[in-house]
Order: sequence, then C-alpha cells, then structure tokens
Amino acid sequence: MNKRQKRAKIIASSLQLFSKHGFYKTTMRDIASNLGISEGSLYTHFPSKMSLATAAISHVTGKLAIDLRYINSKPISATKKIYEFVKSYFSFIQKNPEMVEYFFQVYLSNREIFCNEEDCGFSLAKEFIEELEILIDDGVKNNEFTQENFFIAFSSIMGILGSITFLHSEHVLEKELESYCEEIAKAICRTLN
Repeated sequence: MNKRQKRAKIIASSLQLFSKHGFYKTTMRDIASNLGISEGSLYTHFPSKMSLATAAISHVTGKLAIDLRYINSKPISATKKIYEFVKSYFSFIQKNPEMVEYFFQVYLSNREIFCNEEDCGFSLAKEFIEELEILIDDGVKNNEFTQENFFIAFSSIMGILGSITFLHSEHVLEKELESYCEEIAKAICRTLN
C-alpha cells in the first residue's frame, strides 16, 4: 500500500469514527486502534487530529467536486445539470453516509474547529465550491438563472440539499430519496430565478 492509499484509509477510518462519536470524543488512539496500526504510525501521516479533520473535509468535498466537474462538462442545460447534480448527490449520500454525517456533524456543527484558518475552513471545500460556481455562472450566462450573487445561490442550493439530507438521515421522508430528485432540482432552480 503506497502513502496515498494509507492516507485514504486513515481518512476513511477517521470519517467513520468522527461521524459516530464526534470530533471531540474521537482520539488519535481510537483511529489508530480502529486501523490496527500504532499511534506513532498514524502521526507520521497526520501530525494532529486537526490536520486529519481538515484532510477529511477536503476528501469529502473533493469527491463531490469530481462528480460535479463531470456534470459540468456535459453539453446540457444548467437546469439539467442541477437535476444531474441532485441525483449524483443523493447517490453519494446513500453510498457514503459516514462522509455526509461527518460533514454535517463536524464541519458545519463545530465551526470553531476550522476557524483557526483565515476563512474558517471555506477553502477546504474550494474545488467543490468552484464547480458549483461554474454551474451557477453557466445558468446565468444562458439566462436560465437570474441569481447572480454566488453566496445566495450557494446557500439556496446547499440549504435545500442539507435539509433533505437531514430529513433522510432522520428517516422522516415517506419515499426513497431518489424519488425526490426532480422536485428538489425544480425547487433549487426556482430559488436561482
């Protein structure tokens, strides 16, 4: 296993434990034990729990960015891209519940962890944010969307997706998540007009 694969395995283990026990209750010893490695070996890859937490956020948002980059490359309307993104996002949260739990339980709920950085961790999701900005700009340029303020558009998209993700994780939804794709995509597009 090469260094990059080891780091990915460590991140996956930390995501599992952080999402289950929270950032503050999970120790580097817990993560090392879960992986069956020494704590010292863990520290050779990540000098602190904080560095591991930030790498985990970049990992999660990086995966979302890859999917969105692919969608953005398609020669389809921005409205259709929103639908494709919602569908991709729902698939992602079903395949990777620990990543989504981590994002909501640690990154969004414990902002103080990431506020040592100038932008309070916003740069950790840079790739994903840039891809979302490309999608929004494309829609504005093609007169599909009128919302030109990126932060309002970003909040509209992530607010809707975050809310439906929460309802899904709480088992409140009456139907399977995929059955809401079209309605959610339409709701997002309405907020962008």
